[in-house]
Amino acid sequence: MPIDATQAYDDGNIFAKILRGEIPSTKVYEDEWACAFEDINPQAAVHTLVVPKGRYVSWDDFSASASAEEIAGFVRAVGTVAREKGLVEPGYRLLANTGGHAGQEVPHLHVHIFGGEPLGRMIGG
Repeated sequence: MPIDATQAYDDGNIFAKILRGEIPSTKVYEDEWACAFEDINPQAAVHTLVVPKGRYVSWDDFSASASAEEIAGFVRAVGTVAREKGLVEPGYRLLANTGGHAGQEVPHLHVHIFGGEPLGRMIGG
């Protein structure tokens, strides 16, 4: 169910539980700012999620409230994962849904990295 991007952070969301180690995941990257793991319902040959470790609901919340260090660390984590997955060439797609109209379902900022195959103009319908 899509969420309201302005809602308060919910510590019970699935990504918060993954970050605390309460739910298993296939982690591919972790540092002090972010964690990346494989999507359990991949929509492309490579479908990895990158989440900041801070309590941010959406891109809007993160860009308005996170420190410069958190923002830089998260953006660097996304780039590092894409490079480590070998996606820089031939290319990849980043997707961050914000709010109900965009279909955001988990109230924790996350970026999807898609790649490993030709993606066409859009993913999904």
